[in-house]
Amino acid sequence: MAEVIALIDYGAGNLHSVHNALKAAGGEGIRITADPDVVRAADRIVLPGVGAFGACAGALRAIPGMVEAMAERVHVGAAPFLGICVGMQLLATRGIEFGSTDGLDWIPGEVRQIERTDPAIKVPHMGWNDVEPGHHHSLIEPGEAYFLHSFHFAPDDGHHVAAMTDHGGGLVAAVARDTILGVQFHPEKSQDYGLALLARFLDWKP
Repeated sequence: MAEVIALIDYGAGNLHSVHNALKAAGGEGIRITADPDVVRAADRIVLPGVGAFGACAGALRAIPGMVEAMAERVHVGAAPFLGICVGMQLLATRGIEFGSTDGLDWIPGEVRQIERTDPAIKVPHMGWNDVEPGHHHSLIEPGEAYFLHSFHFAPDDGHHVAAMTDHGGGLVAAVARDTILGVQFHPEKSQDYGLALLARFLDWKP
């Protein structure tokens, strides 16, 4: 039987492009879902996300039982989890954007605005940029990916940094812990590099 991949639908704008990319990477059994029971039974979970941290956190929490189902399946059931862009940022303890909003606190840290240290550096950080692996992680390889963000994840523990990129200074490109991976870039917009990452995620047995 094909695995069930729960692609969580909480109104994220990149939901369908992530769905198409997962299919192109070889994914079968992809369920676009807002049903916590589907998430509890899933073999893998993908959380997309674009836009403001607070709005995304609020939309996710507005689905009764969804955050609890995700935590149960990932923390207790050890299901592989992939967070994309704001879906990755939501792993943090909090986001500082129009005030402070609680995140999932799965990877302790804070999401804060990219500081413009050089007038030539543009915010948002938009376009193709290098992904440089930090500590070894089987899903992250060096290459170029597509980024679009004005806020960045600053983990409390450097051991959770799986990759970095450079945009007027170092920015976290990926975080990881246990069966959890979050990427700041958009695999669904990153052509061959992004599809290869998704294919590795679909095969990942952490």
